[in-house]
Amino acid sequence: MQLFSTLSRTRETFTIPTDRPVTLYVCGVTPYDTTHMGHARTFIVFDVLVRYLQWQGATVRYCQNVTDVDDPLFERARRDGVRWDELAERQIAQLRADCAGLNILPPTFFPRVSEEVGAMIPIIERLIELGHAYVVDGNVYFSIQTDPDFGRMARMGYDELLAIANQRGNNPADPNKRDPLDFVLWQRGNPDEPKWESPWGPGRPGWHIECSAMSQRYLGDQIDIHGGGADLIFPHHSCEIAQSESATGKRPFARFWMHVGLVWLDGEKMSKSLGNLVFVRDVLQIHHPDAIRWYLLSEHYREEFDYRREAVARYEQYAADVRNALSLPSGTHSPLDLSRGCNDVIAEMNNDLNTPAVLATLHAMAGLIIDAAQEGRDVSAAQATVRDLALMLGFTLR
Repeated sequence: MQLFSTLSRTRETFTIPTDRPVTLYVCGVTPYDTTHMGHARTFIVFDVLVRYLQWQGATVRYCQNVTDVDDPLFERARRDGVRWDELAERQIAQLRADCAGLNILPPTFFPRVSEEVGAMIPIIERLIELGHAYVVDGNVYFSIQTDPDFGRMARMGYDELLAIANQRGNNPADPNKRDPLDFVLWQRGNPDEPKWESPWGPGRPGWHIECSAMSQRYLGDQIDIHGGGADLIFPHHSCEIAQSESATGKRPFARFWMHVGLVWLDGEKMSKSLGNLVFVRDVLQIHHPDAIRWYLLSEHYREEFDYRREAVARYEQYAADVRNALSLPSGTHSPLDLSRGCNDVIAEMNNDLNTPAVLATLHAMAGLIIDAAQEGRDVSAAQATVRDLALMLGFTLR
């Protein structure tokens, strides 16, 4: 299987291990404004990856976190006049319902940051001990100068890295920092925010250390695949690499980095800040989950996706054609052989999850079944093949 790794910017061979499970970590939501179609696309892509690996006989240990300790959540709770944990609980319930509605398999592990802080403190202590982090007035920072490869995955110069970090929560004017790009591992926080005890005083973890700690706890020091949206390449995933490899001394932290292209809405970037979100719960009121899945997989996962509200309806027919093909009675004449189509699907799945080509082949196979059934041919084996492939892709077929 060939997968594109963001770190190397090349396709590399992914071989399923024979002596252990495949380990997969995907960065989940900060639980406010959930669940929108950007979330849905990312989670469906990794759902297909998990299903395909399982279809190939692999066991997958899949960890997807919930970032319920983070500035945007606290800001939204203040705005709405609710407790941060109440907002998080409500949004996590919505996320679970939306994922179930889209037939997304639940991850093996679904940890919440608020329940995992104790695992982060020893990692921070280790980084301080090794000279990769420093303490100032109850705050702990990672020193990027101690990691010569810092930001390598982003392939940008220092000024561009700083500009992007500033857009995504970095405070370059923090007087406690030795370098404007140094990032927070532990912070004292504001009076109305949750706090945990630590060797540096009460406070809470920084965003990046959260995922390193949860990945390490549930999957080990080194993992096979780490994924998320393309907007996480920098700073989040780059900071994860720096702190994880510095703390453990093991490289690489992740063998493969997979990033899903961002979702746009009618030609404009879909984002919480712009308020132009399309929510899964609303789309599920209108469209079949199979049509939504087909639509979101109709472009290659690494490409940006321009979501068009009216476009989902076109994919209702594609999904209906497959269901129709599987419901037709079989005849007794010459059997329909779809082994070539099955081989094509496998080849394209191995081609960096080329789901647009896979779906085109699946639809063509359904058409062949419909034509053959009308001719009185035996389509029972062909129907079993298409059903198996459709379920592997996560379609409900209901």
